[in-house]
Amino acid sequence: MGATYLPDPILGLVAPLALLAVLFRIDPERAWLRYILLAMRYRRLGRSGLKLSELSLGAWVTYGLQVGEETALECMTAAYDAGVNFFDNAEAYGGGQAETTMGNVIHRAGWRRESIVVSTKIFWGGDGPNDKGLSHKHIIEGVHAALKRLRLDYVDLAFCHRPDPDTPIEETVFAWDVLVRQGKVFYWGTSEWPADAVFAAHELASKNGLAPPIMEQPQYNMFARERVEKEYLPLYEKLGYGTTIWSPLASGVLSGKYNEGIPKGTRLDLSTMAWLRKDALEEGRIPKVRKLAKVADELGCTTAQLALAWCLKNPHVSTVITGASRRAQVVENMKAIAFVDAITPEVMQRIDAILGAAP
Repeated sequence: MGATYLPDPILGLVAPLALLAVLFRIDPERAWLRYILLAMRYRRLGRSGLKLSELSLGAWVTYGLQVGEETALECMTAAYDAGVNFFDNAEAYGGGQAETTMGNVIHRAGWRRESIVVSTKIFWGGDGPNDKGLSHKHIIEGVHAALKRLRLDYVDLAFCHRPDPDTPIEETVFAWDVLVRQGKVFYWGTSEWPADAVFAAHELASKNGLAPPIMEQPQYNMFARERVEKEYLPLYEKLGYGTTIWSPLASGVLSGKYNEGIPKGTRLDLSTMAWLRKDALEEGRIPKVRKLAKVADELGCTTAQLALAWCLKNPHVSTVITGASRRAQVVENMKAIAFVDAITPEVMQRIDAILGAAP
């Protein structure tokens, strides 16, 4: 199947229909409404010409850890059929197993390579002294290894997974330029870099005629807003930076699944995620999630769908990376598209009042 594209005149009907659906409690699964409200929409990655689905699917934690290849196939196929064209990955996920799983799924699914956008992130590639960081050696070798695991000739997007204080920025920028010129990476960017480091990398690239970074992958959700909404504003305005945001549900907390404790088999129940549990379940969050559930109920959506739609209200978000360990989760997450336009300024004010002052 793949994406459902809507002509501009029909796209203009999405907002008023979304409001009508909420006001009159019309089930968005009704066939005629589903076609319009649940059709995937696409946004440019910053000022680039590349278009990403508003919702995308990532492999962090799940592939290679929580789920096997068959489940990954079900999840990715459900996402693709809903119009998702961006699939996110990293060399660190599952020690490389996540990329192997995703590569096998893409190969089995038989999708046109041109119909999907695939990413990797480079930083943590192994235990050796040169298997991590952003040296010229590791960037080149890390991308080559990722391509083998993904069974691809190129990745569309590649990120520096974190800043590397041990490597000169010149070395990092020149390495990415090599891969871009070779056609093995189409666009490169950063993940969780401070804004001043992004500016330094961009300026160096521009002065030397090299491919500059064009996108950032930061955490962004109702509980983590400062960096995306304040620190990065100059990046959007001056560099035209795009964002592929991760953890839109704050490790699942904003789905409401942890309101009454930690269910068995969930992400925060994993022994490997003990480091994440304390931050995710920070004091004061669960009461706010319970209040958000009331807002979601009034809109006719789940708390998770509200949280995903809220992220998409930010015009600087190019795509929201979702995660799922079951096909049903993918299907439910994709329905968030129908509620983006239902989050009016008045609803946004209610949400901000629950969360506390905006950054």
